[in-house]
Amino acid sequence: MSRIFSSRSDVKRKAATGLVAAFLLCGCATIPEQVADISDVGRVAELDSTPFFPQKRYQCGPAALTTLLFDSGIDVSLETITGLTYIPGRQGSLQAELLSAARSYDRIPYQLDGKLAAIAAELKAGRPVLVLQNLGVRWYPRWHYAVVVGIDTETEKVILRSGTDRRRLTGIGTLLRTWQRGDYWGVVLLKPGELPANPDKQRFLRSVADVEASGRHRAAYSMWSAALEEWPGEPYALFGKANSAFQLGEFADAEQSYRQLLAQDPDFYAARNNLAYVLAEQGLIAAALDELRSLLEDIDEDDPLRAEYESSLRELLEQRDSTR
Repeated sequence: MSRIFSSRSDVKRKAATGLVAAFLLCGCATIPEQVADISDVGRVAELDSTPFFPQKRYQCGPAALTTLLFDSGIDVSLETITGLTYIPGRQGSLQAELLSAARSYDRIPYQLDGKLAAIAAELKAGRPVLVLQNLGVRWYPRWHYAVVVGIDTETEKVILRSGTDRRRLTGIGTLLRTWQRGDYWGVVLLKPGELPANPDKQRFLRSVADVEASGRHRAAYSMWSAALEEWPGEPYALFGKANSAFQLGEFADAEQSYRQLLAQDPDFYAARNNLAYVLAEQGLIAAALDELRSLLEDIDEDDPLRAEYESSLRELLEQRDSTR
């Protein structure tokens, strides 16, 4: 059975990754440069209880991420996060390492839309925001990670946990300029089951798909469920929830989600493929084979995933024959 599970998992992950990525790639739009407009921000209370981890030289990334993780309930040391994210040869940390480390603690990094109002909304929800700044210029960058913990609209200042300063005050205009040079990269960390303050469906689903791809299936399951509460019947959230339940061994739950999705869209072939494996796991080999044979009758000969589904059929036929 372990051999079947391994192969099944590979087929499922290929189908899920390919479909979700194809659906979500169009969401990578360029955010226009903005001015220091605070009219849509409103009053923002400072998150004074946000912890502070003063950085060591070149280690602003680990310090900023540790701040967010600790604030979200993860008891972790700066030294541990530095070991996971710091790249000595680069004298710093890349965004990919920071995001991967966050996922390893079952936290879901969600990228904001690059507007001051988005930062304000997350602060109002009680979540500090990690931002990437370029304190230099485009042709001679000085990259720096900081954590936004407040916005004072009266003095037009942003309050940061930054470097060795627990409470650095920076003009809103300065923050926006340095943030713009960092391509407006900013993230919050969501706990499993949480939604961001103003969720963008495409961006949220992409964030959860990345968590699922990292193998954090329990956290991903909670996030797919949260997505379905926000967007009932969303097909990629249903597919993701079913896949996560499948990986967790909750086959009845997975079957229910696959069938709900297929009731909406019978031509969602990857779901039909994965449903066959769920049926097989529950001992319903004949029903699983019928599902795959029907799928192969419906799918085009030149479909790029047809070979995967043919492989699924051969695998389950072997499983059936080995149990006779």
